[in-house]
Amino acid sequence: MSSRVEVSVVLPAYDEADTLERTVEVTLDTLGEFLPEGSYEVIVAEDGCTDRTPEIAARMAEADDRVGHVHSDERLGRGGALEEAFSRARGDTIAYFDTDLATDMRHLEELIESVRSGEYDVVTGSRWIPGHEADRPPKRGIPSRVYNGLVRLFLRSNLKDHQCGFKAFDRAVLDDLLSDVEDDHWFWDTELLVRAQRAGYSVREFPVDWTPQGDTKVDLVRDVFGMGSQILRTWWQLSVSPRVNRRRSIAAGILLVAVAVVLMVGDVPPVWEGYLPVDEVLDRLSNADARLVAAATVLYVLSWPLRGWRYQDILSELGYREDAGFLTGAVFISQTGNLVFPARAGDAIRAYVVKTRRAVPYPTGFASLAAERVYDLLTITGLAGAVFLGLAASGRASGLFDAVLTANRSSGRTGVIVALGIGAAAIFAVLAIVATARSDRNYVRAVVTRLSNDSYADYVAGVVERFAGDVQRIAADRGTFARVGLTSVAIWTIDVLVAVLVFAAFEGVTEATGPVMVLAVGFFAVSVGNLAKVLPLSPGGVGLYEGAFSLLVVALLPVGWGTALGAAIVDHAIKNAVTVGGGVVSMLWLNVSLTTAVEETRNLDEAEVGSD
Repeated sequence: MSSRVEVSVVLPAYDEADTLERTVEVTLDTLGEFLPEGSYEVIVAEDGCTDRTPEIAARMAEADDRVGHVHSDERLGRGGALEEAFSRARGDTIAYFDTDLATDMRHLEELIESVRSGEYDVVTGSRWIPGHEADRPPKRGIPSRVYNGLVRLFLRSNLKDHQCGFKAFDRAVLDDLLSDVEDDHWFWDTELLVRAQRAGYSVREFPVDWTPQGDTKVDLVRDVFGMGSQILRTWWQLSVSPRVNRRRSIAAGILLVAVAVVLMVGDVPPVWEGYLPVDEVLDRLSNADARLVAAATVLYVLSWPLRGWRYQDILSELGYREDAGFLTGAVFISQTGNLVFPARAGDAIRAYVVKTRRAVPYPTGFASLAAERVYDLLTITGLAGAVFLGLAASGRASGLFDAVLTANRSSGRTGVIVALGIGAAAIFAVLAIVATARSDRNYVRAVVTRLSNDSYADYVAGVVERFAGDVQRIAADRGTFARVGLTSVAIWTIDVLVAVLVFAAFEGVTEATGPVMVLAVGFFAVSVGNLAKVLPLSPGGVGLYEGAFSLLVVALLPVGWGTALGAAIVDHAIKNAVTVGGGVVSMLWLNVSLTTAVEETRNLDEAEVGSD
């Protein structure tokens, strides 16, 4: 008889009163078929259950010394409960599987012996590789395939099935991996497997027969908001963050901008010559009126204090009165971050700046950003819609839809389509916020809980409620609402006028079309271009902005593609140069490092973001 425990099997249990006793008995019997007596143990990792599971687990542990019980009064999450049990396990080989016994137990010996023999460090069952029988209904199968595909794409995993609840580990390897795993719920399995592969451990995936037992506990809101965000978080940590420093960020930004400009006219052809009108663009650029370009630059610089004053109004309504000069600098830094880093990381940088320099809590910082974005989208959409109605009434927009649909410049067509979707979403969001601004009831939780009753859904609902409540507070005050709204109109009107000045700087444009038409088309093209770059599909929206702007200008005015593209490039270059210049000055003034800010905001604790 063996006197030392070599194998520990952990059973994660949440409200498993109906199945737990049978699962433990089957597990003990199966282990006894291939392991010496006394060399194994079964631990029930009970996770804040609301039924009789704790009583059953405690009784079994008392009656059989091969059974252990780890109790928690509060929900730790699937990963949290497993880690707590692992810390008390005695075996050198540790395995776990779902208590519903969906995986055929005849695979248990292969699972454990693959690790116990020393051949592999990590072993997992799979329902998606040849040699298995898995009855997966569409409700489970389709989301599972999509999820695993995203993990393979973003996290470069070689495995087919990351979520199969049938895994085993070498104890030393598991201890090493757990120090880096951050998730404590359903993504825990995936993160563990991905980090094992990245660390160079030997990982085996083998086919198992699997039969669903009852309804899944996987939840819509938790999956969409939780596991999706965790994929992005892990991708950033493993693939982006180790390579991010100031020099690389600036170099990557310049390279991506250059590539975006080249690719924005369409799909890459086998022969470049004649496809991108480089000579035509350069000719138009060389003949542009430098005085008007300089005037446009000065005008854009003068618009930035308006951004600081607007942000001051928003924060003041949320209870924080700050200096407009400081806030202008914070906006400069955040917009520079959006140009340098992917996925609009600059938005989080601004929350970091006002938090560290003026003690504005993160929830308020993010809520103020949300409010600002709502005003921006509403203003841009309103400008674009108003001008479009005017163009339609005058008969100038008759061929616009055909021009967009038949355009051979893919980025322009994509930009316009993205702009339409963003504009529609902005109108819906603003109407919802304004409509509920004077209501005592917040409808967010009602909508979220209708989709899910999971604890993660409660967290999501709480965060969204706080953000929506702050935005509603601003909308409910008529003075602030009007003041911020008028400032937003002024900001984006100046943005348009900068583009119109640049456009007028190109030889013959105003004479051929007339100043009124140039102004009208400028308002429309710039507004649509700004909507197109809302989604972080390229750094600073470069490519989509120029594509949408040029496409609309060519469709509405008698000018060539080279002129329209040249004007778009100069317009966007002025705005990005002023933004970066102001950002650098502001970073020196406020002693802020972009890379430090990104790292700090990435490591924010949920509780810190979710509560004041």
